[in-house]
Amino acid sequence: MESQCGHRETGDPADPANGDDRDERDERGVGADGADPVDPAEHTVQWVYQPVEVDLGEGAWALGRISGWWQDATGRRWCRLRVGRSGQPAYWERFDPARVVLLPVSGL
Repeated sequence: MESQCGHRETGDPADPANGDDRDERDERGVGADGADPVDPAEHTVQWVYQPVEVDLGEGAWALGRISGWWQDATGRRWCRLRVGRSGQPAYWERFDPARVVLLPVSGL
């Protein structure tokens, strides 16, 4: 399924898997040194209401919601994700269209 927020980049030069360690945060925005999660400046966030399905692994999926989009200095897209019925608050996570599937907001 193609992402509605743009095409998916492959071979991202800033991706740690490609040998570039400029970004020392994991997919949830937690730094390698245990630093606080991503906390973008308010004026850089695009606030939205976007329903999603989230792949929890091992074939399990859950409904969730993206409440904000943000792009870091390297051009990577982040979403403020809350997984329904998880009991966890919303958190910033690097957007992965293979794991977070955007659902329609209104009619098909």
